[in-house]
This record gives sequence, structure tokens and C-alpha cells, in this order.
Amino acid sequence: MPCVSISAQGLLSEKNNFTRQDTLRGSITPERSWWDLNYYHLDIKVDPDKKFISGKNTIQYTVLKDHSVMQIDLQAPLNLTKAIQNDKELKIKHDGNAHFINLIEKQKIGDIYTIEIHYQGNPKEAVRAPWDGGISWKKDQNGNHFVASSCQGLGASVWWPCKDHMYDEVDSMLISVNVPKNLMNVSNGRLRRVEQYTDTKTYSWFVKNPINNYGVNINIGDYANFSEVYNGLGGHLDMDYYVLKDNLEKAKEQFKQAPKMMKAFEHWFGQYPFYADSFKLVEVPYLGMEHQSSVTYGNGYKNGYLGNDLSGTGWGLKFDFIIIHEAGHEWFANNITNKDAADMWIHEGFTTYSENLFLDYYYGKKASADYVIGTRKNIQNDRPLIGHYGVNSEGSGDMYYKGANMLHTLRQLIEDDEKWRQILRGLNKDFFHQTVTTQQIENYLSDKTGIDLTEFFNQYLRTTKIPTLEYAIDKNELKYRWTHIVDKFDMPIQVRINGNEQWLFPKSDWQKITSELNIVSFEVDRDFYIDVNKL
Repeated sequence: MPCVSISAQGLLSEKNNFTRQDTLRGSITPERSWWDLNYYHLDIKVDPDKKFISGKNTIQYTVLKDHSVMQIDLQAPLNLTKAIQNDKELKIKHDGNAHFINLIEKQKIGDIYTIEIHYQGNPKEAVRAPWDGGISWKKDQNGNHFVASSCQGLGASVWWPCKDHMYDEVDSMLISVNVPKNLMNVSNGRLRRVEQYTDTKTYSWFVKNPINNYGVNINIGDYANFSEVYNGLGGHLDMDYYVLKDNLEKAKEQFKQAPKMMKAFEHWFGQYPFYADSFKLVEVPYLGMEHQSSVTYGNGYKNGYLGNDLSGTGWGLKFDFIIIHEAGHEWFANNITNKDAADMWIHEGFTTYSENLFLDYYYGKKASADYVIGTRKNIQNDRPLIGHYGVNSEGSGDMYYKGANMLHTLRQLIEDDEKWRQILRGLNKDFFHQTVTTQQIENYLSDKTGIDLTEFFNQYLRTTKIPTLEYAIDKNELKYRWTHIVDKFDMPIQVRINGNEQWLFPKSDWQKITSELNIVSFEVDRDFYIDVNKL
């Protein structure tokens, strides 16, 4: 997700009073835990004139435990009209946005079943997509309908019925969308078929790989298409681009950055995770979003973030922010996905960090450091990066810039850039197409770095305190210690004393070192995200 003005938009604003609806949405309820998602066929008609969606979602699942009530999520003002299994209509208890379906047939453990969920209505309209979620009902400059979905945080159930929790990704999915005949729908995966009717067309897209709910999208417009084949780590990768017809020539120039992105990120993170589903950039009437294999784009064909450099260093104008950031999410968000929204820093911290790795690949280590350090001015330290578990609650918007600077700091502690690269690649290989917790990521990084990072992550993820190095110099003696830290925090840092680099190992109590000469200069390596206080 784009990372500017998020708190102002409300997606990541603080919330401490949680409701039953928050729990139903954000926890693995008994009515969710007993069945495992296998397959969706979302089959809908979109009427842009009426801002209306109707259709059904056919769900295939495997029974894990003995149970007879299924929770399906769908948000008002949409109506879940009926549920059918084996030609029998089932009773439904509606509880806000959660709908509890009483199954008649005995659900045998290990067996696979199918259920049809029918719905219709006018879905929530996004006012400022992608931050508030919903459907954007816009028109292009020629008066054609220009429609797109975006629903991170709020949830996919804002526009289609599903098991709307991050922990259980569907294994594969068919997305069939009926639209007016003069328009095209572009969704995730590969286009399987187009069916022509009198006044409409149905576009069916098939997703072979597991996909998270908010990664599913519809994009409806008067599109032109161009494509290329990228020779990557996994062989030949189809890269397709869908843009408004008037923007075709601009897109052909700007989207040259897409294969450059792929080359850099396959270097740092390993093979693109969705070769079977291809890679697409799709123009939309909002800024952009990391929809899996269907990354959406609305950055105005400009470098930077709507033409602005988020770092203030100049390096942010060397690339199109939306192409690089949102595509980075294919590895961190779509390949590796948080189980609970509270751990969204895994998506946004690593992906914001990917921006400076892109710069590192093409412009070198100093440029990348300039960029990520330049973004520190955007850090608020208002609340921890990890949110509240079990209630669909994200942490602070600092998960972007603070998350990136935390990872940049970790790179310094490893002191081996090739080892760091292999760790990033290992994450994407060892957690390939999986949902994960913060603890799994922490344990993995501690194990692979050979450093106990417990206090490091407690400090940067779970508090708002910036570790502060206090020091005092008296002729040839240097005293130093950590303040504003969690218990047992003892991160070493690199410094330059009289121009000579060395490591310090501060703790909460005073340490001291003595130099042969008077200390006339003392400088902390800027790559460490800390505060420094000279006494």
C-alpha cells in the first residue's frame, strides 16, 4: 500500500475501544477454524451506471474439525441473500458483517465440500482510495466508466463474500466479472476466457497460486494492453500492462521501469513468486495498490510519489514510487503474508526497505543509504509498529519508514551484505506462499544472522522509544551508555573516533574507553537508527 498520509486517511489511526464486530472480523473464530479454504469462484456482474454488484461466490473447502456453522463475511450495505449446499438453501444468522450459515449435511473431517454464497447491492464507495477501502466509481476523460476495488485493512468483504481473515489463503481462484461490452475487466492471474453477450462481456481470470483476500481485485475500464516477456530466475515471465487508451504511449515509456524492478528484486529477494500467474500493472483511478499479479497504478506516469521525493534527497525521483513499492509487495505481502493485521509491518517495513534496495542495485550503497535515512524525517513514533491482535488492528504508520530504517540498521549489524541478501532470499524461499507471524520472522532472522535479536525487535517493534546513545568526552576518555531502551538492550554500533572506525558495545550502565590521544572528533555511523546525546 502507498505510504503517505495514511494516518490522516484513517486506515492506520489509533483505536483502543474494540467491538464484537472487530473480534468477529479479526479473530480466528470457531466458525472459521474448522474449515480450510481450497478454491473460490467469484462470479459477479458489475453495473457501473447503478454502482451495483450482484452474483455469487462458490467456495470449496476441506473439513478440519467437527462443526456445523460456517462464518462468511460481507459488509453492509451489501446483502448476503442466500447460501446453498447440495441444492438446499440454508438458514443464515446475520450478525453485522458476519453471517453464520447453518449447514444441514454432516461435515465429515477430511472431506471436501462446496457452498454457494449469493449476494447483491451497492458496495461502500471509496472516497479516497486506497486508504479507506471500497469501490472507486470514476470516469475517464472520455466519459467511460473507470472502476476499481481497493480494500486493505477494511477487508475484501467490503465488496465480495469470503472468509475475510488473513490466516487462511485460498489455494486458487477463478474471477468472472460481467461488465458493459465497451469495457474490459482486469483481475488477478491469467485471462482464461472472454464471453460475449448482447450488451455485456464476461472476463474470467484464473489465479493458480494462493492469494490473500485483499489482494483480489477488479479493474474496469477502456483499456489498451501491451506486454513483454522477461527472462528471469524462473524462466520466461509474462509481463502485461493495461492502461487507459489515451495513456498508451506514456505507459510504454514509464513502464520500462517494470523489468528493471524485476531484475533488482529477483537479485535481492529471489525468484518472483507468481510466474504461473504472470505480472501485471493495471491503471486505476487512485494511487495504487499491491494486488497480487495485478498491481494497480495511478501515479500519473511520473517518477517519485506523484512527482515528489519522499526522502528529500533527490534519489526518490530516480524511480516511479508506485511501480517499485507496490511491486515490492509481491514478495512481502503477497508471497509472505501476515496472519494477523497487527503484524502488517512485515508487509510495509520490508517493502518500504525494498525501495532503497532498488536504488542500491542501480546506484550503489551510498545512494540507497541516503534515501532510507532521508525518510526518517517522516517517522512520528506515535505508537508501536505492532497493533492489537485478534481485532483487525494495524500498528502505527511508522511501519513504513521506521520499519525500513530498522532493517537498514540490522544490515549494519550483520556486516556482510551477501549474507544479508541470502537471508532476504531465504525468507521468501522458506516462507514461500505462507502466512506468518512476527515471531516467526523474528526467530528466522535471529537464527540466520546468528545474533539474538530479541531486544532489538522489542525496542523497534514494540515501543516508541528511539535508543539514545549518551556520551561524554574528557580529553582522551570516552564515556557512553544507552538510554530510552528496553531491558537488556545492548545493540553495538559503529563510530569514528578521531577518524578511525570502531565498534562500541553500549549497555544501560556507563562504559568507558581510553584513547592514546585526546579525542577531538567523535561521530556515530549514520546508518544506525538511533538518537545521540552529548553530555
